[in-house]
Amino acid sequence: MASNTYSQGAQVEHQKFGLGTVMSSSEERIVIKFDDHGEKKFVTNLVMGSLKKSDRQPPAEKKGARRKKTVPATA
Repeated sequence: MASNTYSQGAQVEHQKFGLGTVMSSSEERIVIKFDDHGEKKFVTNLVMGSLKKSDRQPPAEKKGARRKKTVPATA
């Protein structure tokens, strides 16, 4: 793996998309899950100038809210 790639789980900041977590990276591609913009895929060499490491803690995964099943009222 090239020295300019980030390891999985690394916290990064992109100048356009903000804070995110590296999901996977290789010499060719990097996938980052941004807090406010979802998952984005980049060509590694092109995005490295726009990324910097972040010292923040990874955000806690949010669980989906469950809805109660509604039972139709009988007349």
